[in-house]
Amino acid sequence: MTEISARRGLLALSPVAVFLTSYLAVSIFFGDFYKMPVSVALLLGSVWAVVIYRGQALAERIETYSRAAGHVNILYMVWIFVLAGAFASLAKSLGSVEATVNIALSVCPPSLILPALFFAACFISLSIGTSVGTVVALTPLAVEISGVMGADTAFYVAIVLGGAFFGDNLSFISDTTIAATRTQGCSMADKFKANSWIVIPAAAVTLILYALMGAASEQVIADKNADAWLILPYILVIITAILGWNVTIVLSLGITSAVIEGAFYGHSLIDMAAAIGQGIDSMGELIIVTLMAAGMLGIIKAAGGINYLLGLLTRHIHGRRGAQAVIAVLVGIVNLCTANNTVAIITVGSISRTISERFGVDARKTASILDTASCIVQALIPYGAQTLLATSLASIAPGALLPYQYYPAILAVSLALSIIFLYPRRLNKSI
Repeated sequence: MTEISARRGLLALSPVAVFLTSYLAVSIFFGDFYKMPVSVALLLGSVWAVVIYRGQALAERIETYSRAAGHVNILYMVWIFVLAGAFASLAKSLGSVEATVNIALSVCPPSLILPALFFAACFISLSIGTSVGTVVALTPLAVEISGVMGADTAFYVAIVLGGAFFGDNLSFISDTTIAATRTQGCSMADKFKANSWIVIPAAAVTLILYALMGAASEQVIADKNADAWLILPYILVIITAILGWNVTIVLSLGITSAVIEGAFYGHSLIDMAAAIGQGIDSMGELIIVTLMAAGMLGIIKAAGGINYLLGLLTRHIHGRRGAQAVIAVLVGIVNLCTANNTVAIITVGSISRTISERFGVDARKTASILDTASCIVQALIPYGAQTLLATSLASIAPGALLPYQYYPAILAVSLALSIIFLYPRRLNKSI
């Protein structure tokens, strides 16, 4: 790895500081996360990234930015956003969302709505192995439930997002699990067992917290005459997602089934097309933000920002606790700079394995740390794909979720305790 000076490394990372300062600092100063649009903050960071990227002509800098923004993974996310917006808008216009919520409220007491929503998000994400699919399936329902309950929409969306990352972290078929186990050379089953000691206690505490918070919920009157057939598009989406189908196919089937059902109920094709168009249009800002974030982070990587971080954080390590802490911080900061937990794990996977072997950290624990720390950061950053998608579907500001992100915060405490007390102990028998 090429040695990068502190001046060059910090300059390469400065676009992230510009973005976070302009977005979070302004929002905190005014006490309102709606004051500073995330798109404007990212525009400032992007312009600064192009300005400070030295050694190339302006046209080449813009090309580097555009190449990162147009990466195949980014464009794949754009397609998901388009389909998600189309499905959510169409299902809402047909009454599917309202029917689903009314049926759920008629069978589930209001006091159990919060823990039930979190449990559903955990179960679905664990089954399908993707936080994005879970967000697509449950966010529209969370928004509608919050309206019926007269609660803050951001709170209910944060519940879904937290549960979505439970499965993203723990599922056997999650891309983060696959990346973590492959880079560390351990089996997914062994990593699951080790990771469970960190994740399941955090999820249990969060579930209890939501149960206590929901105990005081007032009774709401649900429409018991809701047409159960209207929930079929949602049932189809959830079942096909649990079966492990590709999320684009899942959403395409959801849209197709909704159109067929809408035609059966007498909705005209032109009206349904209008609803689909509105849903796609609603994703416009989300797509722009995603492209700008990817471009800005692409320049940071090209300018040497990631390599500087790797060198800086691995210089002074003492003991197993220090090694584990550095691995957690390393993947977390790289995730902050890439806004992609899988990419962050792959980026630091090799050097994390070297650190683990040198300081006697079990590969299963290292894989667990990589996966958990990256998911914590991904859940908290306002420019992560999952947060942007969830808040776009809910029509709220990305930063509005931060005060309600209980599960990621509790998970961070659980991870820190696992490092401090070196558990699970069976992975540290030689201490």
